[in-house]
Amino acid sequence: MIQTPYYLIDKAKLLRNMEKIAYVREKSGAKALLALKCFATWSVFDFMREYMDGTTSSSLFEVRLGHERFGGETHAYSVAYGDNEIEEVVACADKIIFNSIGQLERFAGKADGIARGLRLNPQVSSSSFDLADPARPYSRLGEWDVARVEPIMDRINGFMIHNNCENKDFALFDRMLTQIEDRFGSLLGRVDWLSLGGGIHFTGEGYPVDAFCDRLKSFSDRYGVQIYLEPGEASITGSTTLEVTVLDTLFNGKNLAIVDSSIEAHMLDLLIYRESAKVSPNEGPHSYMICGKSCLAGDIFGEFRFAEELKVGDRISFQDAAGYTMVKKNWFNGVKMPAIAIKDLDGSVRTVRDFTYADYEQSLS
Repeated sequence: MIQTPYYLIDKAKLLRNMEKIAYVREKSGAKALLALKCFATWSVFDFMREYMDGTTSSSLFEVRLGHERFGGETHAYSVAYGDNEIEEVVACADKIIFNSIGQLERFAGKADGIARGLRLNPQVSSSSFDLADPARPYSRLGEWDVARVEPIMDRINGFMIHNNCENKDFALFDRMLTQIEDRFGSLLGRVDWLSLGGGIHFTGEGYPVDAFCDRLKSFSDRYGVQIYLEPGEASITGSTTLEVTVLDTLFNGKNLAIVDSSIEAHMLDLLIYRESAKVSPNEGPHSYMICGKSCLAGDIFGEFRFAEELKVGDRISFQDAAGYTMVKKNWFNGVKMPAIAIKDLDGSVRTVRDFTYADYEQSLS
């Protein structure tokens, strides 16, 4: 048995998302790029590349990882490239997307050999969190003024627009795409490709996939552009758990259980957005607040219900522990970082990475 804590990637569950992505690619003509900012566990890239076209990145290290470990098309994007990294970025990428006209003018000459794009900001988004809203006031994410973009059209052949965040609502996606057409329609027919970014939960239960495909296809046909999607969470949703063990139980007005993990260190995105982890089936007569083992007072996974009273040694599985989770794990308090295990299609489980004191020590100096 693998020592907890560990992330467990279930390929059978991952396959469900991959098959939906493959269906969208075939029916809509869109290409799909894995968003490495959300998920970058390269031990399953060989499996995922059969269903996706490549990767998209947000930094030099991500574009290099996509190029070296995933293959296919490698799109490079960064809020700002540095002089010390632009040449390596270009060497690894098939397309480079600049966040601003200033960055484009500064580095376009060094990117002559690959396709060049520009990020546009339509100033509308689906985000309900100001922290993650690309259309927030004074946003630095992309250009919004058509008049400013017009003079540089001869220096690019594509655009990237990312304004869907946790968007499960096709009607909202459709409305925002219409707003993009209204604002940028005069530019869209003059480029070869358009990335619509990620955040569209088209692999979720009940999503009208056929209507989504039809909308993408009609858009692509109207403007003569190759559409790219950048599914991050949509690629891996429901595929991965964080497996933990109860170390202690207490009562302080509520039943508490302390586990050998930490939301601060191992599921940080939930702490940032003040969301609880998920436990399934989360039912039964016994309620517990599940707490992490770090010294942070608010290191709490959430309150959940169980069929039996929890005791030391019991196992708990936190659901949806892949997206924006594995990429954000850290060494806070020196809490042991979860190992990474894969459950193959035949049901066998293997550990692909274990972390030791040496990894903690070498992450510092």
